[in-house]
Amino acid sequence: MNILTGTQIKEADRFTMEMKPIASIDLMERAAKAIADWFKTYIKRSRPLLFLVGKGNNGGDGLAVARLLALDGYTCSVCMPFPSEDMTEECRANLERLPAHVRRVTPEEALQQPQETVLVDALLGTGVRGGLKEPLASFIPALNRLPNDVISIDLPSGMATEWSNDPARIVHATHTLALECPKLAMLLPEAGDCCGQLHVLSIGLSPAYPGWTATPYAYTTKADVETLLRKRALFSHKGDYGHALLVCGSARMMGAAVLAVGGALRSGCALVTAHVPMQGAVALNVSFPSAMLSLDPADCFSTLPGQLARYRAIGIGCGLGMADETVAAFEQLLQAATVPMVLDADALNILARHNEWFERIPPGSILTPHLGELRRLIGHWNDEKEKIEKTRALAARLQSVVVVKGAHTMVVMPDGRIRFNSTGNPGMAKGGSGDVLTGLLAGLLARGYNGEQAAATGVYYHGLAGDTAASKHGEESMNSRDLVDELKIGE
Repeated sequence: MNILTGTQIKEADRFTMEMKPIASIDLMERAAKAIADWFKTYIKRSRPLLFLVGKGNNGGDGLAVARLLALDGYTCSVCMPFPSEDMTEECRANLERLPAHVRRVTPEEALQQPQETVLVDALLGTGVRGGLKEPLASFIPALNRLPNDVISIDLPSGMATEWSNDPARIVHATHTLALECPKLAMLLPEAGDCCGQLHVLSIGLSPAYPGWTATPYAYTTKADVETLLRKRALFSHKGDYGHALLVCGSARMMGAAVLAVGGALRSGCALVTAHVPMQGAVALNVSFPSAMLSLDPADCFSTLPGQLARYRAIGIGCGLGMADETVAAFEQLLQAATVPMVLDADALNILARHNEWFERIPPGSILTPHLGELRRLIGHWNDEKEKIEKTRALAARLQSVVVVKGAHTMVVMPDGRIRFNSTGNPGMAKGGSGDVLTGLLAGLLARGYNGEQAAATGVYYHGLAGDTAASKHGEESMNSRDLVDELKIGE
């Protein structure tokens, strides 16, 4: 699913109206029906709904939804902080269509609703520019102090579609119903928390709009990864599915190696070999007897595995440590390796201290930094736009994929395209989750996926495993081993 900028969304609206052809008020009605259908699925009719309506077309969407739901048995009321004469033509038309039994409340009354009332945010849409002005400059912060559930239509009011967002001046939603595609700002740490749970609703914008293919941003969904999946031939054998090498673990961090091996074994590749300290052999044999071992005589990575040519991909970094002999062995591996690598954790930390080694990374590799590791690789950034540009520059320099882990994990391709992930949850923010991902990605590379395919597919199914684990154990109680158990590529 591609992501449009705020400007492109307006162009897509206009293109759709010209191509269909369809009037603006009818396109608004189509959006309202999609939103109303979501409410009917997820919000009980016993809960009162208060629509907070602005003067633009986002307000028109809200008024149209209020009408549809009021006619379907919901108790709806509306609050309009702006005079009706300031409304757009479409917004005013939907105000006039409201059923007589839809009650109107003042802004003061809106801020005194019982907690069971659901507040529907339709104050500002994608056209917001600059800072908030009155009456919303004081109304939105007061709204954010309420305990009520808030559902934002298209995007939380006050949020710019891309950059320069201040969470203090944005509605803090419980759910956001993004129309046609997410907005870039929803997927970035700067203000993404304001969205709550994100839902994307199709309103039928024309797929022929040229901007869909011109945008560098995409949101990875199940439909996207299903087009990437490789099938297994009936008359195939293990030699057809690749051999992954994992260089991981040290004396006090063998758990990272175990988790990485578990992730690799769920990838679909045929063989997994773990190069680990000799003292870690028992732990790996007991945990995953199907993995093969290459044993290092030291208590850390100090010597290269033999027969490197037999591996189709190499994952390195999980629990590795940064001992002097490990740094030296890593340099030797970079000089010897000819296959794509997955570089994580201490492999990235070592690289950050040796920028001169960057060009030795095989093209088509995958780097998997969290934000702290990314900062060590690319330096400080002042805002999300600068972070993205610096990460793009790194991916282009290395001709490799950079996977920036976090909510909506960002996958940056060497040509500058960026995918954001649609799966995963905060329960995955625990030690070991990244180790599972590293093993999974190395296994996918060995299986025959290229770096871009492996990154998009692995990140999606890693997050999906986290969602399944959270549904079984809860976000607080789930742990990284649960991710291994729930990994199911293709399901």
